[in-house]
Amino acid sequence: MRAFYKGLIAVFCFAFFLVAIPALAEQPPAELAKESVQALMASASTPATPQLVVEKVNKAAALLQKEGKAAFPKFQGKESEFIFGGTYIWVHSLASAEMMMHPIMPQLVGKANASIRDTNGKFIYAEMNEAAKNKGGGWVDYMWPKPGETTPSLKLSYVKLVNFDGQDCIVGCGIFGVSPEEAKKLLAQ
Repeated sequence: MRAFYKGLIAVFCFAFFLVAIPALAEQPPAELAKESVQALMASASTPATPQLVVEKVNKAAALLQKEGKAAFPKFQGKESEFIFGGTYIWVHSLASAEMMMHPIMPQLVGKANASIRDTNGKFIYAEMNEAAKNKGGGWVDYMWPKPGETTPSLKLSYVKLVNFDGQDCIVGCGIFGVSPEEAKKLLAQ
């Protein structure tokens, strides 16, 4: 009987470690964000093109549909393919514009952003949600400061509606440096 209990304890301990080890390996949000910022800065020398942004958003949406929230760690950290060309993927809910995943600003996660406006008074997240609801996705323009700057510049974000874990959400990615002519073409799509 003693051998039975020893075997049972050994199985329990093994199962505990299988569950606990991945949790112990997870980085705290602040460390992961720092790593994500470093990856962002390292990738900025070759700015993302609008075409690449669309490809990455589509790939992220497919990953979310397949894996749900379990995909969030793949959008963060120095090894993420979704931090590229000086930009990154984020995810927010359609219903409340609550940030669900943001690789460089974890302090935004869990916060509703529906009231955020650009310097011209445009409700940014409302615009993103409308583009996603009405067309399934598209480009949204707004004025926003580039990282490290205080003066707003033209920023375009591509957003796409995706349903995962039973919730309608928006996957997005934004870029600076698009000419007004190219921005006009993208917004007309």
